[in-house]
Amino acid sequence: MLTAVAPDSQNPQYNLPSDADSSPRMTVFCDLDGPIVDVSDRYYTTYQQGLADTQAAYGALGINLNLQILSKQQFWQMKQNRVPDAEIAKSSGLSGEEIHVFLGCVSRIVNQPDLLHLDRIQPGVQWAIALLHSRGVRLILVTLRPRNQAVQLLQNYGLARLFTSIRGTQMADAAYHNYTALKTELLAEVAEEFESSLGSAWMIGDTEADILAGQALGIPTIAVTCGIRSRHQLQKHQPNFILSDLIIAVHHLLGSAQQVIVD
Repeated sequence: MLTAVAPDSQNPQYNLPSDADSSPRMTVFCDLDGPIVDVSDRYYTTYQQGLADTQAAYGALGINLNLQILSKQQFWQMKQNRVPDAEIAKSSGLSGEEIHVFLGCVSRIVNQPDLLHLDRIQPGVQWAIALLHSRGVRLILVTLRPRNQAVQLLQNYGLARLFTSIRGTQMADAAYHNYTALKTELLAEVAEEFESSLGSAWMIGDTEADILAGQALGIPTIAVTCGIRSRHQLQKHQPNFILSDLIIAVHHLLGSAQQVIVD
């Protein structure tokens, strides 16, 4: 059940340190895809290209595939509800070995450089991150994307300099497959590095990997619904808060907006 409550300015976890306050400042660990970046166009284009490549492969063998290509809305709704790619392929008219060919195509192309330009910064993110930074909040990016991709994308929007640390992986497709254990490992590494000065810490993400990683380390979590998981899917993992996007999350953390909590 979702319950709206008024902000509690007396709760110390929402108070940012003043210049005279020697206590550790707030730290926000944030995922890249979802809270900061909208990847829906890239994922949908990958789906379309995967189908086209599969159709071409079978066409070369003289086999015509009768495809039913999903709309972007249909596709994204299935992704948000954790429908496996094999089921998405089946809904698109593929069967048997055709599905395996499609899955191979998707894994091969989803993180190709020529598709990365389709990623878009989420509305209001630049303002939200700049506000956190201006209020003395330490920002740490923890992403399953290759680190160089994350750095380049954030630099393109003038945001990289606002992060104390940017952590990523060496696996090209880790973000697409959303490996929970790997996200937990990354978060644990960076949390240990800053442990002596963490103060109050939060994890903001859009998937079960973000929620479970934060919970494994005792870090309260904010799940946002602007990414690749629906509210229903996020509720299953009981994050501390479920909010619509990073702007609302920032207002929540700074104690300047109504908050939505999960009972």
